[in-house]
Amino acid sequence: MTNPRIRIVFAGTPEFAAVSLRALLGEGRNEIVAVYCQPDRPAGRGRRLTACAVKQLAVESGLPVHQPVSFKETGEIQAIRALRPDLLIVVAYGLILPRALLEIPRLGCVNVHASLLPRWRGAAPIERAIMAGDTETGVTLMRVEPRLDSGPVLAVAQCPIAEDDTAGTLHDRLARLGAALLVSTLPSLVNGTITSVRQDDRRATYAAKIGRREAELDWSMSAEELARRVRALNPRLGASATIAGETVKIWLAESTGEACARPPGEIVRTGSTGIEIATGDGVLRLLSLQPPGRHAVSAADFLNARPRLKERA
Repeated sequence: MTNPRIRIVFAGTPEFAAVSLRALLGEGRNEIVAVYCQPDRPAGRGRRLTACAVKQLAVESGLPVHQPVSFKETGEIQAIRALRPDLLIVVAYGLILPRALLEIPRLGCVNVHASLLPRWRGAAPIERAIMAGDTETGVTLMRVEPRLDSGPVLAVAQCPIAEDDTAGTLHDRLARLGAALLVSTLPSLVNGTITSVRQDDRRATYAAKIGRREAELDWSMSAEELARRVRALNPRLGASATIAGETVKIWLAESTGEACARPPGEIVRTGSTGIEIATGDGVLRLLSLQPPGRHAVSAADFLNARPRLKERA
């Protein structure tokens, strides 16, 4: 049986969401009647107002774009009701959707979330999964409820977390996986053959937004924990630390796997393979660093510009 053509309102903001929107546009089977995203934000050194990835794609595709600050005004909800959507698709939108809005589409509202729910509900599921040392993650398609990421699960797709994955590499893989899951699940959602499963709230964990204070490496943590933190903060915030009196960003690091009795934060040795720092448990080798106002460089290049640190043991 051929699925009827439906009217879709898409709500999303960053590149993760744009990947799903691009996949829906590539299908061409349904009508996207409007795209909602967050207002333009200052970005770059000039702090100029910049359109998000979803807006840029929507404008290029000739889709109408709406950027409300919130849905507290009844007029914003009435505007969506006037669109007569059959389905609302939400992917990393970033705004709270009130119950009155969720009740408008006849097929409801679904969300693509970058974790295997109920693990890592919240704003930073990719970063938190890496920080926690998870070896597997994935994407979840769920129905949206007023409570955060708590709705019934419609479909999931899993993927491993590699030992060298950064938040950036995992983000890109999950974005593609989420888009594919959304497109493949849409027909059964439209024809009513899909079933949902309630989440077990007892197993829920919360992926709180990453704050800048968390970007400062705490040398009392283990080398394994610190290496995961560096990967989790790459590329958005970047980990930071003070090395020989200089505050730098750290983009790549690894645990050497060796024990160390020196005080946490002390430089153990430096050389062509990196800068090795004692931690609360083990040694962390710094591989890529970024001095203030400069580009990221290898540890070897960083040391070449600082002879006093070279070949220190």
